[in-house]
Amino acid sequence: MYIIFSILILGFLIAIHEFGHFIAARIFGVGVNEFAIGMGPKILKKQGKKTLYSLRLIPFGGFCEMVGEDEEEEGADRPDSFNRKAGWKRIIILVAGAFMNFVAGFLILVIVYFIAASGGNNYTTAPTVTGFMEGFPLEGEEGLMAGDTIYEVNGERVYYFSNFNAFMYLNTGDTVDLVVIRDGEKVTLGDLPLRQQTYVYNGETVLKYGLLFEDKIEMTTGRKLQYAWYNTIDYARQVRISVQMIARGQAGISDLTGVVGVIDMMNDVGQEADTLKDAVTSILSIGALIAVNLGIFNLLPIPGLDGGRILVMFVSWAYFKIAKRKLNAKYEGYVNFGGFVVMMGLMIFVLFNDVVRIIGS
Repeated sequence: MYIIFSILILGFLIAIHEFGHFIAARIFGVGVNEFAIGMGPKILKKQGKKTLYSLRLIPFGGFCEMVGEDEEEEGADRPDSFNRKAGWKRIIILVAGAFMNFVAGFLILVIVYFIAASGGNNYTTAPTVTGFMEGFPLEGEEGLMAGDTIYEVNGERVYYFSNFNAFMYLNTGDTVDLVVIRDGEKVTLGDLPLRQQTYVYNGETVLKYGLLFEDKIEMTTGRKLQYAWYNTIDYARQVRISVQMIARGQAGISDLTGVVGVIDMMNDVGQEADTLKDAVTSILSIGALIAVNLGIFNLLPIPGLDGGRILVMFVSWAYFKIAKRKLNAKYEGYVNFGGFVVMMGLMIFVLFNDVVRIIGS
């Protein structure tokens, strides 16, 4: 059941991405030859006045085939051709898919918070310090005080308690730069030697930072919406952090997870959940993470992706301004095809890696 639920979520996220392109194309008068959900052979199809709508066998993928995306194709000189539209309109059409993924991610998180915090349940912990473990060495005006709300860790905004733990974990130095909200004002605590130490807490010896945080807070309607928005921003930030970790060698390509890995992960969290409610909220949370990741990833300036196509548009514009003639469309085709081949190779590698990891677990 959880596998089917996961497949439906992923299929929805891809469909909503293509729907964003479709709606934006319609708004700006760009013709759409076919709007497809899924890939492979057609299962169902319906011919509209100008567009063929199809449902295809493989529930991953989809496309919005616009008129004149390739300047050499038939119909590229029509008034409703994609490439005949102003540059800013084409950019909006290309960005619209990612925008819909962000919207979908936010709305899924709104559902998660309303389900998880239903019945008056408290759900999350605020990054507000309420006290310190015995022997904590940094208490005071030059350090941390009870009532301080952690606002930034090394320049990264802290929205909720788990952010604090995450950015402290990523801190590789002996000191950390904090910004806290104290009595309504921001206070900067630079080069603070805050690190994990051994403390005795509730009769047990633990390795902690020595801080005690506010218990789980009451989730009002306003807070549910606020935290859903915070979560969406945080998921987007995680993409940047992941790319930085790969660039620094802190993570590798082998750590990437594809469709098979995501479905397996969703199934695992569903199976391990104590209740159906916990299973649904956990799977939906992962779905929201994938939605935001899909949006960000598609905007990266990589050939074959929406961001790569936008980059080529700017390169073509710059070439026209300098050379006083249009860049040959075949070069854009070469770049996009090359990017597509690389992306397919990466997808096959990630798929193989996922299968090996699942079989070996």
